[in-house]
Amino acid sequence: MSVLTRDEAQTRAQLLDVHHYRVDLDLTTGDETFGSQTLIRFTARAAGDTFVELKPETLHSALLDGEPLDVAALDGNRLPLTVTEGEHTLRVDATMRYSRTGEGMHRFTDPTDGESYVYTQLFMEDVQRVFAAFDQPDLKAVFEVGVTAPEGWTVLSNGITEQQPDGSWRAAPTPLLSTYFVCVAAGPWHSVRTEHAGLPFGIHCRRSLAPHLDADADEILAVTKACYDRYHEKFDEPYPFDSYDQAFVPEFNAGAMENPGLVTFRDEFVFRSAVTATERMTRAMVIAHEMAHMWFGDLVTLRWWDDIWLNESFAEYMGFQTVNEACSDLFADTWIDFGVTRKAWGYEADQRPSTHPVAPDPEAVPDTASALLNFDGISYAKGASALRQLVAWLGEKDFLAGINIHFKRHKFGNATLADFIDNLAAATDRDVHAWAEQWLRTTGVDTLTPASKARAPAGGCTSTGTAAARTGSPSASTTGSPTATSPSASATSSTSRRRRPSS
Repeated sequence: MSVLTRDEAQTRAQLLDVHHYRVDLDLTTGDETFGSQTLIRFTARAAGDTFVELKPETLHSALLDGEPLDVAALDGNRLPLTVTEGEHTLRVDATMRYSRTGEGMHRFTDPTDGESYVYTQLFMEDVQRVFAAFDQPDLKAVFEVGVTAPEGWTVLSNGITEQQPDGSWRAAPTPLLSTYFVCVAAGPWHSVRTEHAGLPFGIHCRRSLAPHLDADADEILAVTKACYDRYHEKFDEPYPFDSYDQAFVPEFNAGAMENPGLVTFRDEFVFRSAVTATERMTRAMVIAHEMAHMWFGDLVTLRWWDDIWLNESFAEYMGFQTVNEACSDLFADTWIDFGVTRKAWGYEADQRPSTHPVAPDPEAVPDTASALLNFDGISYAKGASALRQLVAWLGEKDFLAGINIHFKRHKFGNATLADFIDNLAAATDRDVHAWAEQWLRTTGVDTLTPASKARAPAGGCTSTGTAAARTGSPSASTTGSPTATSPSASATSSTSRRRRPSS
């Protein structure tokens, strides 16, 4: 199946403006497949050829403006479309296959009680395994999701869900979202619900884990509420969705996913026995990390996958920092854990032949397949270290002022690294552009080289040792970027350092 290239995405974004998806899923058709019907409303800015993506078990029909398309024309995951200038509708009816490996719509049967659960993980390009979509992050649209589910199931989604008189479920329309953020989780969930700041909050797990979730519910909700309140102290833009659910799902193939309004976590975070304080702190950090994405990632989304590091570095930094600030009564200094575990991950990745800059050049991420290579300790831990250094250099007040400019200018839209740096620069006199070139566009860990100067006895000669200096390293002091403090002239030893964060 074809991967989407950056050039193809740019071409399609210039041609199409996608407005609205109506997605209807039927989860009552058996254990192997489910029904998927999609209605997409979009506008073509000019006449041209394009395509919609889907990976069906069976494609039953596709109608463009009511006219049937040849389903045999489906080439891998692409159904070609020829459009005229103006508004269009596309209807797609397909049967899709459940996943057993976490991509698309994953189905799990609990061996404890035989109950089944399904949930989506649509990151990067797996929405195509659930419904037809113009699948790229900068074609945002409103989504309305309906689900027909077995009796006794509860359906969760990005918006508040309600069961209809016919037994089906409908979710409230979303704000503008990228395709990979749509989420559905259905099954006989055990739920703990509350309200906070006028919004419904909920945590959910499979029924067999109910006693364990109940035992930890107070702490999980306390962390969630504390982080929510702290982010509202930091950010001018209010939380942009109508509810905040957290579902702990089985067999999850990641740590967590920042679906707007419905964050999914691996259910190993529902602890079955006594755990260490570090494990509890890690869970709290992941809760804070995913909540940070509601603003940086969901409200403002990358334009192309070369900037995925910025989503993850920002959330990594905010996760550790916000737990430190909002949950100091529950956990010790989170940055100690970061220094012991996360930074080591970053250092290791940065010393491999596969190292890459924190912010790769767009040409280095020509397609979705290459983007996946950058999910490593550099994009998370090293990037978070760089942002922490940036906050120390700018001061938190100016950093947050720049972040809030970024949210205001790009809310419910897309942005790039250049936009981010420009918005930070608008809030400070520091040369943020030079900082980004030095610290985000280079590779490799710090190199420390000793330099020694032997003192001469009274009336004698002076012998000076040589010190290896880093070649090709522009002086940070000439660009206004942070640098190590220079030793005084009377010092007997000094250290030169590479342009990498130490915090």
